[in-house]
Amino acid sequence: MAVQEGEMSFWDHLDVLRGTLFRSVLAIALVAVVFLAIPKQLFKAVLWPTTKDFILYRWLGLDFSMELINIDVSAQFFVHLKMSVLMAIVVAFPYIVYEIWKFIAPALYDNEKKAVRKAFGMSSFLFYLGVAVGYFVVLPVCLMFFMNYQVSDAVQNTISLGSYISLFTSMVFLIGLLFEFPTVVLVLSNMGILTRSHLKGFRKQAFIVILILAALITPSDPFSMFVLAIPLYGLYEFSILVCKPETEAETDDISQ
Repeated sequence: MAVQEGEMSFWDHLDVLRGTLFRSVLAIALVAVVFLAIPKQLFKAVLWPTTKDFILYRWLGLDFSMELINIDVSAQFFVHLKMSVLMAIVVAFPYIVYEIWKFIAPALYDNEKKAVRKAFGMSSFLFYLGVAVGYFVVLPVCLMFFMNYQVSDAVQNTISLGSYISLFTSMVFLIGLLFEFPTVVLVLSNMGILTRSHLKGFRKQAFIVILILAALITPSDPFSMFVLAIPLYGLYEFSILVCKPETEAETDDISQ
């Protein structure tokens, strides 16, 4: 790392970090206010489509629908607040990445800047790809499985609004964050910390970790775990491709 001693003190760096955090939080807050002002449009466009007549259900030729109920006095308000903030983070994500890039760029060598800039440029695409996978594939598949699963015909599945939002958040937002893994790999690879052979050597361990992550994010049933584990393992294989081979990493170390 090209940390230039004497140019900036610890408190100077702290001020820069504080400015980065302030601008990022401000961007999220401003976008969240917009979503707070349009609750019906937000829920109609984002949340309700997966409960009935969703694109995946039509593609599979399935007639699926579910009704939501509210069992808590304050649930609808706090659900609206939570979804407004989460959607604001999703919308403002490229700007947040830009702010992080501005903060760390002065501490990098020129060759590191080029590689990290590429990784940061890829991060927004991967985040939105993960959100799309979670929203269009994993979430509706899990909903179909659980709504059609009954231990007895005498027990009907009635889903609360809070329960649905919790599932929505883990299936969409957290999957988007997990899809940032290749970005982290690319940064560590270009800094000489990680090589392709390292990732190849940990394939078995990675598969176990992926299953654990899938169990933590999904409701932990084997079906939904499998649905999420497939794209996550594919992401791990993609990370191997973007990671530098051993010889290239050694060459970069010598050049530095």
